[in-house]
Amino acid sequence: MAADKVLKLRIEGMDCGACATKIENALQRLPGVSDIAVSFGQESLSLRVDEDRTSRITIEGRIRALGFRPVGDDPAAKTTVTERRPVRGWWRTPRGHLVIGTGALLVLAYAFSHIEPSWSTWPYIAATVIGLIPIIRRAVAGATMGTPFSIETLMSIAAIGHLVIGTGALLVLAYAFSHIEPSWSTWPYIAATVIGLIPIIRRAVAGATMGTPFSIETLMSIAAIGALVIGEAPEAAIVVFLFATGELLEGVAAGRARAGIEALMDLVPRTAQRIRGSEVETVPVEELAPGDLVMVRPGDRVPSDGEVKDGTSEVDEAPVTGESMPVAKKPGAAVYAGSINIDGELQITISRTAADNTISRIIHAVEEAQATKAPVARFIDSFSRWYTPAAMVVALLVVVGPPLLMGADWFTWVYRGLAVLLVACPCALVISTPAAIASGLASGARHGLLIKGGAALETLGKIKTVAFDKTGTLTRGKPQVTDVVVLDGAADDMVAKAAAVERGSSHPLGVAILAEAARRTVEIPRSFGGSTATPGKAVTARLRAGFVSVGSPRYAAEQAVLDDETLKRITSLEAEGKTVVAVLESKRMLGLIALRDEPRDDAREGLARLQALGVQAVMLTGDNARTAKAIAGALGLEARADLLPDDKLEAIAGYKASAPIAMVGDGINDAPALAAASVGIAMGGGTDVALETADVALLKERVTGVAELIALSRATLANIWQNVTLALALKGVFLLTTLFGATPLWMAILADTGATVLVTANALRLLRFRGR
Repeated sequence: MAADKVLKLRIEGMDCGACATKIENALQRLPGVSDIAVSFGQESLSLRVDEDRTSRITIEGRIRALGFRPVGDDPAAKTTVTERRPVRGWWRTPRGHLVIGTGALLVLAYAFSHIEPSWSTWPYIAATVIGLIPIIRRAVAGATMGTPFSIETLMSIAAIGHLVIGTGALLVLAYAFSHIEPSWSTWPYIAATVIGLIPIIRRAVAGATMGTPFSIETLMSIAAIGALVIGEAPEAAIVVFLFATGELLEGVAAGRARAGIEALMDLVPRTAQRIRGSEVETVPVEELAPGDLVMVRPGDRVPSDGEVKDGTSEVDEAPVTGESMPVAKKPGAAVYAGSINIDGELQITISRTAADNTISRIIHAVEEAQATKAPVARFIDSFSRWYTPAAMVVALLVVVGPPLLMGADWFTWVYRGLAVLLVACPCALVISTPAAIASGLASGARHGLLIKGGAALETLGKIKTVAFDKTGTLTRGKPQVTDVVVLDGAADDMVAKAAAVERGSSHPLGVAILAEAARRTVEIPRSFGGSTATPGKAVTARLRAGFVSVGSPRYAAEQAVLDDETLKRITSLEAEGKTVVAVLESKRMLGLIALRDEPRDDAREGLARLQALGVQAVMLTGDNARTAKAIAGALGLEARADLLPDDKLEAIAGYKASAPIAMVGDGINDAPALAAASVGIAMGGGTDVALETADVALLKERVTGVAELIALSRATLANIWQNVTLALALKGVFLLTTLFGATPLWMAILADTGATVLVTANALRLLRFRGR
């Protein structure tokens, strides 16, 4: 028995959530198929299949039967972002060519018929003939290959890619024939409608037999056939043409939404300057392997993640992390693919392949997030499943109610009932949520806010409390020397001796003392025999001047007499949340060094922004109460200290009981708390961790990013409800005008298409989100 296989395909032709639903419903009925995930935004399908029960050919056949095109592997499975399908303008697509061409010919024919009234017919005939040339050529090609009159030949005229020009040409041809021979005023329109309806009816039947009986194709087919039955053939033909045009416009709008995240692909250069010995060669970025050495000149983009081996420069990481200020890089510093080298030549050792660099993983994470459905999207989908059949029942009541109850004219109310069917199409309603979610996720990624799904994006807008870890989140995560108190000798001399004792230390306090010595550019004396540590007390080294120790105040009190003034100074520094170490030389006090993990530069601003949004901030830390109080007092927020991991979970549960809470941490030590919160937010200090942990990752490591997340979420939620309101309001208005006889069939379908385009255009506004 073969194991289930993961199958990923790219699906062309999807332009709204309803398209994805049709494919899901159709594939759910196949044996051995499970874990189906369809994303219309990314044009992708992922599923697990037991190929002993259902073959790939069967799956692709079902997709084609619905009117979509499986064209190979899902782009997410490509080797690199540079191999992905380029984004094309709508005017460069087959649909665009056809619409522009037929539109231009129609305008030209209309102009000629007004320049010379006696030409009222022939310009349209000419336009029709010119527009039919490519169609006839395809028909002839098919005939010469053995299929002269197959249904596939008709579908090639009116399939999704060519439906606009096909129905448009047929409509113009019908109009021309009706003027050449008035007695033919109906049959040409009937022929145009029937031929244009063939692919629509096929898709309606396929959807109905595969689990989606109430689709837009079903509504269209009923309305067009009904119009033919009551003798409104010209309107039926116009409705089919406008439906095709509407699908084109929806495809254009969907393409714009996809372009939001695909723009990230352009950040990675297609080639790199690889150093081999004394030569530099230009190679495609996908050929780079870990360990390769590349050269990045000023103005060039970094080709893949790596580490600076040689050279110093400032690097603009805004395209990747959203950090607005250039970051200084020197040997040993990490750099990310897509960032821009500003002013110095760098040699970089590649650490990741192009398929696994930061940009690729961001794109993959956002694509997965867009494929998941937010709670509000699931609600809209459920609502639309009941909405469409309910609309059909209402349309039926409109048709039969007035004639049976009030003796009204059957023709009039059948016509109005058909218009109700077209107005009730749920496309605009179904696309209202996923379009906004996709734009919000893409906008966040552009600003260094990596959100892992629509559910997290939606929940962020409802957050009332944000809990912060202290170390590495509100603070820099690295102690710094804040005070140097000299009791005997000079400050620089004392710092130099302390640095000599701590030389080679990996302890955070020792590293901070060495950094202070480097900042002061003092000469560090040599030690004899290295340093020895007394655990929990001090580190001692033998220098030329004698034995020097760096230890705790308690150790200093054991070794020397501390006067009252020194004790008061120690107490005062510790009250400010600082760690104090004493420097002794041969049991003689040289002075004190105070260190503290200082707040991030933007911490106060970030907390102020949260307060302006009406969100409470609280600090949850395992640090001692004195240090926590000092940091919290400086930043102006509540602090809860001395918390063990279980205590943090209990605190989060308490806040969560009253309202949603977000937890912000480093993504490693705070993993349980991040998981327990309504939304877990990881600071991006360790980029790998930030991309894999929690619901959200702040790639630019700024506290202000938390407020930006909440603002983006609220903007997205507002956009969703604007879309829903717009879709329902337009349908309500046109429903009333339809019942009063003011809405013809062509205007009804145009109303639905217009609502879909307006909803998508409104969602695209989120791509201009600026973070405030």
